[in-house]
Amino acid sequence: MSETVLTGGSQPAATAGGRLLQALRLDPPLLLGLIAVSVVGLMVLYSASGASPDTVINQGIRLGIGFVLMLAVAQIPPRNLRQWTPWIYVAAIGLLVWVAVAGVVGQGAQRWIDLGFIRFQPSEAMKIIVPMMVAWYLADRGLPVRLPHALVAFVIVLVPAAMIARQPDLGTALLVAATGLFVVFLAGLRWRWIFAIGGLAAAAAPVVWMFMQQYQRERVLTFLNPERDPLGAGYHIIQSKIAVGSGGLYGKGWLNGTQSHLDFLPERSTDFVFAVFGEEFGLFGAVVLILIYLFIIGRCLYLAGQAQDNFSRLLAGSLALMVFVYVFVNIGMATGLLPVVGIPLPLVSYGGTAMVTVFAAFGIIMSIHSHKRVFAP
Repeated sequence: MSETVLTGGSQPAATAGGRLLQALRLDPPLLLGLIAVSVVGLMVLYSASGASPDTVINQGIRLGIGFVLMLAVAQIPPRNLRQWTPWIYVAAIGLLVWVAVAGVVGQGAQRWIDLGFIRFQPSEAMKIIVPMMVAWYLADRGLPVRLPHALVAFVIVLVPAAMIARQPDLGTALLVAATGLFVVFLAGLRWRWIFAIGGLAAAAAPVVWMFMQQYQRERVLTFLNPERDPLGAGYHIIQSKIAVGSGGLYGKGWLNGTQSHLDFLPERSTDFVFAVFGEEFGLFGAVVLILIYLFIIGRCLYLAGQAQDNFSRLLAGSLALMVFVYVFVNIGMATGLLPVVGIPLPLVSYGGTAMVTVFAAFGIIMSIHSHKRVFAP
């Protein structure tokens, strides 16, 4: 058997465009899904911003930068990512320590590092770095994962998650923890241990409640009963549910949403952008958007399943599930099924920090797929 390395999978591209994408190490179906969601996002933001072209232009620039970042990350061989992972993880922990000691305070939280020419949140990068580190640790220790190795993986996850929670940024901390724990789950952790950990987490809920910030407790109480403060803490959820419900089956039409255009719906370009979409495009439009997301996530999981080593398989699978959590939590917030935790809708919500994380994740997945080795006789 001789070994041949193909840049875009096992079958040659049939068209010039396919050959170009293959040379760029991009997966055509996944790229098509990302473009579709990005176009939908620009349409919704144009309406949510009151037909502001500046908002669409700024978001378009961010999307363009994101696609370029994805392209750049897709060129990095997974073996290089694996070699760099421990050093990246240590450097990221160092940045979190920097935030805790001398970070910039904004909106009541100490989450940012200001270098003068750029201001960023190191916690965002941990959504990718933590699963990379867990996958690096578990890859060569045999699968399914054994309990001692799983416990070490939990420590790898909990250290940065605890540091982020102290900023305070509970939403990001939970997402970072989830992405790391996804790796342990995909590594084959036995169900009895999963149920045991779930039971311990439930038993620890009263202790966690004692250490939560007051605004975090208010979010939970508001989720359980938004009507307890309809003009205060519960206003966001109530108005969002009204917007989604008023869309009916077919929606009110693009640019015709009353909740957003009459300023009843707050944060309509960011956290609650799905409510704008649901009001204007209705249930059918929401189902189509969710199906596009499911296609993207399913494609990522398929590419993860095609990976040829444990590190790549675990990392790609966890990043695909991270995108699922983004979508699930944001839509759950907009429909009142989950507490408000400030997680954006990928490629649709206005903003750039989370978008960088998502595009980097897609770039890693495409790199893992395009750099796989195909054996030919």
